Amino acid sequence: MIEPHAPAPPGTTPPWRGRPRLPVRPDTGRFLVLVCVFVCAACGLVYELELVALASYLIGDSVTQASVVLSVMVFAMGIGSLAAKRLRPHAAAGFGAVEAVLALVGGCSALALYAAFAWTGGWGGTGGAGSRVLLVSFSLTIGLLIGAEVPLLMELIQRIRRQDAGGAVADLFAADYVGALVGGLAFPFLLLPLLGQLTSALITGAVNVVAGGALVLGLFRGDLTRRARWLLTIANVTVLGILASAAVLVDDFERAARHEVYGQDVRVALRTGMQEVVITGGTRGRPLDLFLDGRLRVSGREERRYHEALVHPAMNGEHTRVLILGGGDGLAAREVLRHPGVHRVDVVEVDPGVVRLARQDPPLSRLNGYAYDDDRVHVMTDDAFRWLRTAPPSTYDVVISDLPDPGITASTKLYSQEFYGLARRALTPHGRLAVHAGPVSTCPRVFWTVDTTLRAAGLHTAPYRVRGRDSAFTAGPDRLSGPARAPHEWGFLLAGRAQRPELRLGVGAPRPGTLTQAGLMADGRAAEGTRLVGLGPSTLVHPRY
Repeated sequence: MIEPHAPAPPGTTPPWRGRPRLPVRPDTGRFLVLVCVFVCAACGLVYELELVALASYLIGDSVTQASVVLSVMVFAMGIGSLAAKRLRPHAAAGFGAVEAVLALVGGCSALALYAAFAWTGGWGGTGGAGSRVLLVSFSLTIGLLIGAEVPLLMELIQRIRRQDAGGAVADLFAADYVGALVGGLAFPFLLLPLLGQLTSALITGAVNVVAGGALVLGLFRGDLTRRARWLLTIANVTVLGILASAAVLVDDFERAARHEVYGQDVRVALRTGMQEVVITGGTRGRPLDLFLDGRLRVSGREERRYHEALVHPAMNGEHTRVLILGGGDGLAAREVLRHPGVHRVDVVEVDPGVVRLARQDPPLSRLNGYAYDDDRVHVMTDDAFRWLRTAPPSTYDVVISDLPDPGITASTKLYSQEFYGLARRALTPHGRLAVHAGPVSTCPRVFWTVDTTLRAAGLHTAPYRVRGRDSAFTAGPDRLSGPARAPHEWGFLLAGRAQRPELRLGVGAPRPGTLTQAGLMADGRAAEGTRLVGLGPSTLVHPRY
């Protein structure tokens, strides 16, 4: 992009090391460089967090995704710093080019990953392998470009005014770390809730290219040839045009991708501030499906079988006061209310948006039997773990744990020994706890780790599983990605505080053909036959899922 300099005679300063032709005073120029460092650092951290958040949303297991993205990115930053040493003689042009490419790659990364997820069959199977390669490729590329910034910025700041290397490094990294702080706080508290993942990445890219282009073309334009200035200007305008066009079309893109993922029958799609909620069907005879962050939580074809299996065995005995952990859709509450003698049902749901939909969306309200209109149902908006810590002891006859699969990292603490110890404390002496523990046949280690953890918390367990009637169903209630990996059964654990509970249906008999006493006993024996021994309990400091 710039004309090469002739080698400098021995003992003289190379021309690119001489005093720059700045349009401002050196102190002002130095300040502007540090401002650019601040902005670029903030943008770089937003790119990192964007990749982590999107990968966790699309794949699950946030610890693994964060580890992969950040470790690859940090490694690439070191390689990028080494590679950029060759560009130091052309630091201004090199930095401008790096920022233009970084803005384009980082700004479009979320769009590309979501497109790969939507149009290549998710993250499982052959398409999933390609999507994971794309995730690593973006992490590697962005890391290389972020790493290349450091030696180039160091060269630019030294070009303005020579100082000792320690002082220059301190100034540079101070601006860098403060910028990273601002970017790290802006992403979860400002960009993500207000703009969403796709638009926030595009806007971050636009800010990045404007900051880099303004520094080079404004402050260091004297270091560039006319051809280099034109090329860099065209590159920056092109990147801005691409990002702006993508921002204009992002809603149409997201709508098309959502239809590709969920089908054409999307009826509700919104962000609650905590997660993305999508509802398909529920009208004109089509079954209602509820997705939370891309995972199927409620399948209209099979939800009654799941919720009856979760609730009814636990209701065999005293059930005056019932606690439901999760279950904001109101479907577990519907089954609880079918039993006579229930005086109070407390629902602890972390996301008020799900409860609001369960109250106000007509098809979902019909599906849950208008459970939230019952005066006996009381909703507490809180994290289940935090709420149990303050719950009065020996209060509930029945506790229903209707929570996401333990394999999802955000839910791991809700399947820990500490969590079950708190649930045990909330039970009456003869109370019972029902836990959805994931599929038995496809994830036996996870299922039996939940069993071991319950027993470690002082509870006595009885396992059972229930198969779906539709062999093509893709509900979990958690869907991994794609029907090939979807479970065809649900695994449950019924736990008692005083003794091992008997697997029997409660007084409020389920509808004929969904769950029977004979079937429940057979399902219990089938689950027991898969038992794994020698597993340790999962704790907060040593999760085993």
